[in-house]
Amino acid sequence: MDFGLVLQTDPPGSRTVGLMRRAERNGFRYGWTFDSAVLWQEPYVIHSRVLEHTEKLIVGPMVTNPGTRSWEVTASTFATLNEMYGNRTVCGIGRGDSAMRVAGRKPNTLARLSEAMSVIRDLAEGREAVLDGTPVRLPWVRDSKLPVWMGAYGPKALAMAGREADGFILQLADPYLTEYMVKAVRVAAVEAGRDPDEVTICVAAPAYVGDDLAHAREQCRWFGGMVGNHVADLVERYGENSDLVPTALTDYIKARQGYDYSHHGRAGNPDTAFVPDEVVDRFCLLGPAEAHVQRLKELRDLGVDQFAVYAMHDATESTIDAYGSEIIPALGAGS
Repeated sequence: MDFGLVLQTDPPGSRTVGLMRRAERNGFRYGWTFDSAVLWQEPYVIHSRVLEHTEKLIVGPMVTNPGTRSWEVTASTFATLNEMYGNRTVCGIGRGDSAMRVAGRKPNTLARLSEAMSVIRDLAEGREAVLDGTPVRLPWVRDSKLPVWMGAYGPKALAMAGREADGFILQLADPYLTEYMVKAVRVAAVEAGRDPDEVTICVAAPAYVGDDLAHAREQCRWFGGMVGNHVADLVERYGENSDLVPTALTDYIKARQGYDYSHHGRAGNPDTAFVPDEVVDRFCLLGPAEAHVQRLKELRDLGVDQFAVYAMHDATESTIDAYGSEIIPALGAGS
């Protein structure tokens, strides 16, 4: 199992770079950042510095979207980073939540996301793509590779990830929901004539290593609110009791009243008080190192290839170090 670190690009940018270097020293292979230009610093500038100051770390957004950047600019950015530092980038992409809504826009449609994934990948890898009806190619691109991993929760998005994406990003670590959604992605891949093992499975969730479970829950409760934004979209589309969306995902948002993106992804977010302890425990990895190892082995057995640690809490450094010393080694070959 691979491991990634997910951070917001809060200033100073040098701290983000330093934490990514720390993660690489501790055995993490991926460095991810949020991509919401209004809320945080520009991620790709920081990605360039991370690549310069690490040796093998693969970097990318978790996640970008088709609406806030023109597709040829996104593709050119990735291809430039690949030319400068080797093929060490990955494009996490979704319909858009904080980046779109904080600017008064609606998330993108799945049709637009599908087209964007194809265009961005083709352009970043040097192939011609049709952009708004015009054939376009980046003539300077040589030997660039850009895996495109799609974030999804709902049935149509899961099916699209299986048909079209190089990887699937699931932002929660509940084993039941992971099994359900990984199966949906793999079935769609098979139906599309693909080898389902070619779709990389990435589970991303907060991890907090420590013995004070109550404190860890409060530090990570924000995550249930973040996921709840996507769940609310699913409930609006499919209804509260739809057979197409598991109630284990949707039931907890019934008490959700609103959401202020100024607190997005932050410990102590006042808009996430509705998230019960049971959901925090299911969606996140909390407790001593052995509890993390147990859950991660369960996820690995369900086909998860990477666990990406959201580390927006008051124990960022110690959690990175604990993963490096106790948890990542326990998930090595043969364990």
